[in-house]
Amino acid sequence: MASEPKPVPTSPFDVSEADIDQALATCDGDARETIRALLVGQAYLEHEMSRRTSAGYERRLPLARLSDVQGN
Repeated sequence: MASEPKPVPTSPFDVSEADIDQALATCDGDARETIRALLVGQAYLEHEMSRRTSAGYERRLPLARLSDVQGN
């Protein structure tokens, strides 16, 4: 009997065996270096998200007048 194919990832958060193999191959099969690279990438993305969010708050757009919000 042939083995059944593994299910294809259905969301952006699913990771296939091929994705894992590719990450390991990128780091020449070194699991510790692969984990280090993934953690550095995650930290970079978190930093960028934080920086971009903070930039929006720093603009301090003027608050709408209450009469504008109420439609008066």
